[in-house]
Amino acid sequence: MTDTQNLTLVQAVRDGLHTELREDDDVVVMGQDVGKNGGVFRATEGLFDEFGGDRVIDTPLAESGIIGTAVGMAAMGMRPVPEIQFSGFMYPGFDQVVSHMARFRTRSRGRFTLPMTLRAPYGGGIRAPEHHSESKEAFYAHEAGLKVVIPSTPYEAKGLLAASIRDPDPVVFLEPKLIYRAFREEVPDEPYTVPIGEAATRREGDDVAVFTYGAMTRPTLEAAETLGEEGIECEVVDLRTVSPLDREAIVEAFEKTGRAVVVHEAPKTGGLGGEITAILQEEALLHQEAPIGRVAGFDVPYPLYALEDYYLPSAARIEEGILEAVEF
Repeated sequence: MTDTQNLTLVQAVRDGLHTELREDDDVVVMGQDVGKNGGVFRATEGLFDEFGGDRVIDTPLAESGIIGTAVGMAAMGMRPVPEIQFSGFMYPGFDQVVSHMARFRTRSRGRFTLPMTLRAPYGGGIRAPEHHSESKEAFYAHEAGLKVVIPSTPYEAKGLLAASIRDPDPVVFLEPKLIYRAFREEVPDEPYTVPIGEAATRREGDDVAVFTYGAMTRPTLEAAETLGEEGIECEVVDLRTVSPLDREAIVEAFEKTGRAVVVHEAPKTGGLGGEITAILQEEALLHQEAPIGRVAGFDVPYPLYALEDYYLPSAARIEEGILEAVEF
């Protein structure tokens, strides 16, 4: 029987980093305050003491330098895991992400791969100041050459992180900080992976398919449970990976129900909800029985904390979106 620990999501991230550092000497963790301080959210706590400053590297406050250095390390065969303290701080390093991380394999005609995993806490809900709460996953999903992973449970955080670190190509690994310490789950001590690019069905239902990911999985399931008591059965699909999207799982759930709603906290315009809608129009139009709904953040700059609860999709707002699709 496999030994497990009852971990929060951020503890599972730390356990995943520890496991991969132990399993592969080419893995290094790097970023501002990730060493002795253990990271702003303590995701790297204790790693410096065990693996030392050559494997857990404190860097200057320079996002372009952090990512660019990791690109060079990965090109030479290492497996760096750079951390940016908040995803909203990644923009100074965006040129490294787009011009180098995403394109290195193509530009070198396959001579080089970049086995690197760019980690960042992302999303809102923790009462942080500006530039700390954005949900810009669509930026990275739009860039060919990057994989974009967003876990929603501790078990999958460890498994998806391991799969990302072992992948030969670059991964942007976004960690929903709203649920860093929201709940616990049994997580195996032994190494394991969760496949990148495969969605997971969190709840079975025949009336409407609801697609979501990250921190929005929990309020979506809450809304589905409430509606289930009223006789409306929702099929809740957690995408887990937003690039590549699991098109087969998306289409299968829609064909089963004929109705769909997409839930994400990113702004509605240009968000992943539009891409999922397009997939369903292209591949399953004849199964459609109602307009596809989108419950999302608003097309405004992310607000300060007094308005944060109005901005993020709540279970009540998700319920309303689902009811619109069902009652059409």
